[in-house]
Amino acid sequence: MSEQPASSAKTQAIKQVSSIWLVPIIAIGIGIWMLIQFMTSQGPEITLKMDTAEGIEVGKTEIKALNVKVGVVTGVTLNEDYSAIEVTAQMNKDAARMLKDDTLFWVVKPRIGKSGVSGLETLLSGSYIQLQPGRSEVDKRHFEVLDVPPVAPPDAKGLRLVLTHNEAGKLAVGDPVLYEGFTVGRVEQTTFDTKTKKAHYQLFIFQPYDSLIRKRTRFWLTSGVDLQMSAEGFNLKIGSIESLITGGVSFRVPKGREPGELITKQMSKFRLYNNLKDVRERFFDEYLEYVMLFDESVRGLKPGAPIEYRGIRIGTVQKVPLSLPTAREGFTNKDIPVLIRIELGRVNTHAHHTTLAELKESLDKEFKNGLRATLKTGNLLTGALLIDTEVYPDDKMPTESKYANYDIFPTKAGGFAQFQKQISSILTKINDLPVEDTLATLNRTLETSQGTLAAAEKVANELNKLLAKKDTQAIPTEIRESLQQIQETLNGYGPEAAPYQNLQQALDQFEQVMTELQPVLRQLNEKPNSLIFTGEKPADPIPVRGQ
Repeated sequence: MSEQPASSAKTQAIKQVSSIWLVPIIAIGIGIWMLIQFMTSQGPEITLKMDTAEGIEVGKTEIKALNVKVGVVTGVTLNEDYSAIEVTAQMNKDAARMLKDDTLFWVVKPRIGKSGVSGLETLLSGSYIQLQPGRSEVDKRHFEVLDVPPVAPPDAKGLRLVLTHNEAGKLAVGDPVLYEGFTVGRVEQTTFDTKTKKAHYQLFIFQPYDSLIRKRTRFWLTSGVDLQMSAEGFNLKIGSIESLITGGVSFRVPKGREPGELITKQMSKFRLYNNLKDVRERFFDEYLEYVMLFDESVRGLKPGAPIEYRGIRIGTVQKVPLSLPTAREGFTNKDIPVLIRIELGRVNTHAHHTTLAELKESLDKEFKNGLRATLKTGNLLTGALLIDTEVYPDDKMPTESKYANYDIFPTKAGGFAQFQKQISSILTKINDLPVEDTLATLNRTLETSQGTLAAAEKVANELNKLLAKKDTQAIPTEIRESLQQIQETLNGYGPEAAPYQNLQQALDQFEQVMTELQPVLRQLNEKPNSLIFTGEKPADPIPVRGQ
């Protein structure tokens, strides 16, 4: 049996890579491309600092600019000291050019504020973060979110100003800026400088009203209702409806003043005054300070009270009193010092032609001629006082000319104080009258008169007896008639006669008047001012609890 040879195997080369691997390779390539595309399409990551995370949701809260989505919130955490919220947001690539040093962020949500109602569209869609692009050249990635929306964007046309005041809280963001009652701007920002201890209020004046700002423009606080009571009476002013609710700030160039050049520089600084009256007062910055010494009550005299000369204001009261008595002096010094200032601009309407030295020299001459200051009532309802000046040629120059390094402005008691002194002098003279001695003398005179009348009555009785005798009747008729006339004359001074009755009645009335006058004299002796002022004040009412 023959063996058949074994068949030989055929070999063939196998491919190194299978075509099946193309699928994952393509998938990986697509993934890498998508990753690169995602990385290149993403913008920078920013951090926002907020006071609260109300309405902020991770992955849902969007960041918008002009109502276009430019980012989304990716994280919300507390900062290290738990004082604020740090929000992380992923911005789009195109938003990178918006993130500058002056970029602003704020949360858009329903608000009811001074400028009206806003953010109602977020009631259904939810809150979002609004971005206002900056114009600075400096990039920034960490921002603080504003509590309220800004008044105007950085590129808005207008003028930004800064007002300074010694107190904070005078204005709030959004308060109106008024010119003659018309809103021409808003308060943008309020800060407080701890170094200078002054508050700064940033305003934005809309165009074209920025042309109203001049070098001598003055700003003052505007309240809804301004009621002032002073020696000049009542002054009531009512602002716009908005300022009536929120207040604000007004400005203008005071009347009678040159406006000066136009202000175009951004962030120019001005002073903020409390009211228009302070604005007017500050224009009289050139003045002479004097001290007035009054030996009467200064109740009702307040700082800011006017100093007048025949109804024309020439100065202002600065401090009442200038100083209190020391422990060594006690109240032995009756004079109360009041610091005043005589303002150059008020004394002379052409003040730029007169210096303070000339004004002082003129006042010194007037003091020698009798220029004196007196207190007068400026308002009977409020009891406010003012200082009036007048020339009294009979008065001599006071011996003192200095008080605590201040020149003395001579004074004179006037008005009610002088009237009270005159009344007190009259009452003192009445009290010094010898009333008791006069009454005693009158009583003695009355007793003497009664004795004289009794003697006359006795003589008349004797004559009656004499005439009744027969011997007397035999006397010639002429003598008898003479005796009868004497008898009639003596009878005229008897108790039943009219002169005696009149004298007796007059003496009785005088004694009654003096008796009734004694309590009045006793009261005047104890309280000389009882003719002007009433008796003791009634007791204060005691409140009773309701049933």
